[in-house]
Amino acid sequence: MFKLNKEITSNPMFGFLIILAIASTVGLQTWRSLYNNFAVDVVGVDGLKTGLIQSVREVPGFLSLFIVYILLLIKEHRLSSVSIILMGVGIFFTGMFPSFYGLFLTTIIMSVGFHFFEATNQSLVLQSFKHKEAPLVLGAFKSYAALVNVLVGIAIFLVMRFTTDLPLNTLYFISGSITILAGIYSLVRKVNLVEKPKKKKIIFRKKYLLFYLLSLFSGARRQIFVVFAVFLLVERYHYPIEYIAILF
Repeated sequence: MFKLNKEITSNPMFGFLIILAIASTVGLQTWRSLYNNFAVDVVGVDGLKTGLIQSVREVPGFLSLFIVYILLLIKEHRLSSVSIILMGVGIFFTGMFPSFYGLFLTTIIMSVGFHFFEATNQSLVLQSFKHKEAPLVLGAFKSYAALVNVLVGIAIFLVMRFTTDLPLNTLYFISGSITILAGIYSLVRKVNLVEKPKKKKIIFRKKYLLFYLLSLFSGARRQIFVVFAVFLLVERYHYPIEYIAILF
């Protein structure tokens, strides 16, 4: 963690985005830490079904390519807030539908919100801060997210270790509610933005081909770990939630 200069922190977009970034991290980390135990112990899905759910979960990430067309109807910072609300709704209702189709549907809803926020979040940073400031802001957001991940993991560990028979849907309710409230707060919050002209179309650059390939490989690596490795620990070796939280 490092200290940012006053010019960066005084930018209204910094406070706006940091709230959404923290809310997104709280929601995703809770969902990810609980998912495999919930899927195996409560829903009863096998490897094939969880692979199907996790594969479909990435479809919204691909569809975020077309977010530029949504921006013709709504301002980008408002879309960020709506995306966080949508993500929170998916997390909130996960525990209410303990079935394969319920988990399938809520996962898609959560994923749409998460991926759309990730796209607009980085875009807003690049538009709202100077060329030399943007990397510092993105780095700060990653730093805050890492800290929140650790705190959420510790919280889940302590709750599951010292609470007897706490339903997992309670944790989904709490995490989803926090995410939704943060999104609503940001949606109604007035932010004085400096509008800059931008190209609302998809742009590919040949010189960034290596970056595109590395992103593809990074996604494949993440899927192998998150989808199958952690699922195997829960299904085959019966890892409890507190162990999974510590691993994450």
